[in-house]
Formats: sequence, C-alpha cells, structure tokens
Amino acid sequence: MPKSVTNEELCRLAAQARENAYVPYSGFSVGAALLLADGEVITGCNIENAAFGPTVCAERVAIFKAVSEGKKSFAAIAVCGGRAGQSVHGAFPPCGVCRQVMAEFCSSDFPVLVVTDSDANTYDAYTLGDLLPGAFTPKNMN
Repeated sequence: MPKSVTNEELCRLAAQARENAYVPYSGFSVGAALLLADGEVITGCNIENAAFGPTVCAERVAIFKAVSEGKKSFAAIAVCGGRAGQSVHGAFPPCGVCRQVMAEFCSSDFPVLVVTDSDANTYDAYTLGDLLPGAFTPKNMN
C-alpha cells in the first residue's frame, strides 16, 4: 500500500526543495514536490544558467527526474516560490512551459498546489485544466 502524503506535507517538501535553488541571476527561488501514484515524492528546484536558455524550472526538474527513472504516473505537485532568501508572500504558479510539460504526463484534473505563505501551510489548489485550458496533449498527435 502506498504511503499517504497530505497536501500540507507535499507543500512543506516543496518549500524545503526551494532552499536548493541556484538563482544567481533572477533571485527567484522555486521548489517543487511531485507526488507519484505509488506515494513516493520527488523534489526539484530551479537551476539557472548564465546563458538563460538552459535554465530549468523546479517543476520540470522534478518531472524529468521521475521520468528519467521510469516513473510516469503522477498524483499531484506542489510548488513554492518567491524572492530568494525571503519569506513566501503570495502565489508563485508554474510557468507556461511547466504547465505544458505537465500536460504531457498528467490529465486535466491533475492537482497543482501553489504555496502562498512561508510556513507552507497555506496554498491555492488548482487542476492542470484550470491552469492550462485547451492544452495541447499527446492525444492531439493521434
């Protein structure tokens, strides 16, 4: 039986992952915690690059880590972001590219939790469909 992870625990793991962000250019650190269908959690943080194009968001790091290990069944994701070294104040939702990557692997009812405060106890809950209506998905390729 998979371990049960609460939304609050997932949000706290995203906040912890944020501490590992490498953001010398934007100064905005983001952490993500991806809950797999089997109960495992994989985290990611954003990693910037001087050339900007190679920069990768936290959500994609977590998803790519999971996929690179053969795991493609996801239950939810939590995202926590804001100015590096400062408390979280308000929502920091996934960018459009991350939303599109989620659409590759997740259904429109996939839960996306966006942490809104520093203690990671408060979050806004969305579905991927809320954040990316009319998504281009693998079904469009048939």
